[in-house]
Amino acid sequence: MEELFRNWAATLALIVEAVAALIIAVGVIEAIPVLVSSPPGGRRMAVWRRFGGWLLLSLEFELGADIVRTAISPTWTQIGQLAAIAVIRTFLNYFLEKDLEKYSVESEPVQVSPPTNKAA
Repeated sequence: MEELFRNWAATLALIVEAVAALIIAVGVIEAIPVLVSSPPGGRRMAVWRRFGGWLLLSLEFELGADIVRTAISPTWTQIGQLAAIAVIRTFLNYFLEKDLEKYSVESEPVQVSPPTNKAA
């Protein structure tokens, strides 16, 4: 029975990894035409932010696949590998998300409302 679950988990992990690869492919397919057609400094930052979002999503799927792969009777070696992979991917996620937030805030136009005159 345990071997059946192990095989099922391995198949599920492979499917999740394939989905992560497809997510990256969608991001690339979306980014390339815009990059090729835009002038330098044009929409490149927007493309970078959008592609970064695709990468963040794929990293989450990859981490999920790693967790599924080691969910059934993991050895201490597998647990150590999962921990190292989880730390690396979490750091990648964290810093990529921080960059995306930083550049999203910097590139958004600031709305300034006119001063109100409250003379009584």
